[in-house]
Amino acid sequence: MEQVKPLLPLNLLPEATIQSGFPALFRKEVRRFYSVAFQTVGAPILTAVLYLLIFGHVLASSPKIYGYEYAAFLIPGLVMMSILQNAFANTSSSLIQSKITGNLVFVLLAPLSHIEFFAAYVGAAMIRGLSVGFGVFMVTIWFAKIPFEAPIWIFIFALLGSALLGSMGLIAGIWADKFDQLAASQNFIIMPATMLSGVFYSIHSLPPFWLTVSHFNPFFYMIDGFRYGFFGDSDVSPYHSLFVLLICMSLVSTLALSMLKKGYKLRH
Repeated sequence: MEQVKPLLPLNLLPEATIQSGFPALFRKEVRRFYSVAFQTVGAPILTAVLYLLIFGHVLASSPKIYGYEYAAFLIPGLVMMSILQNAFANTSSSLIQSKITGNLVFVLLAPLSHIEFFAAYVGAAMIRGLSVGFGVFMVTIWFAKIPFEAPIWIFIFALLGSALLGSMGLIAGIWADKFDQLAASQNFIIMPATMLSGVFYSIHSLPPFWLTVSHFNPFFYMIDGFRYGFFGDSDVSPYHSLFVLLICMSLVSTLALSMLKKGYKLRH
């Protein structure tokens, strides 16, 4: 079997046949959040339902968007918002907890390349994000009738969006040294970008200045492209949204892999 380069030197490992630790790390990360599924999966679903009940009731008389009632328009946005926020939370919270408790060294000692480390954490983040998103959809679908005009776009944006936010969470977890720093990245970057992405509105309802600002928000393209899969209509072309998402994914994943390869804030 081809040997892989761990994040710490091999001379710190016991003499043995080096095998990939990717499957074990991936299972460990998935089991970590499923062991407290009531908090990591159930709570976000409840939050999304409350958003739907409140905004759906208050704005029920709003004009139709894409020809559908406001509640129907809102549901895909809530689903994608849940996917993104929980994918980010999974990698970032796991890493910061491991760093603070001191057990990250056991992961670094395993026969893992930086690519396998990245794939295990981001893969588990995608599982959590998609699990929460599916749960939100199954609960909220009873509140409004929603079409499926282009299902392939739903899967594309759900997968890429969860991978992108999982990668961003990995960067945040590596960079942060304490929970306060991690909370700052969530409160001042992830949450505002999500809320200003068109989850609760069409950006064409915004004044010209904020309409322009929205086009510089990558979260908008994830929400808009995902919503296109349901309605077959969107504020921008899904191909445009996909292009922006692929560019962002390339940049973020390259940065995350570079930080892992150098051992930034991990080896020292």
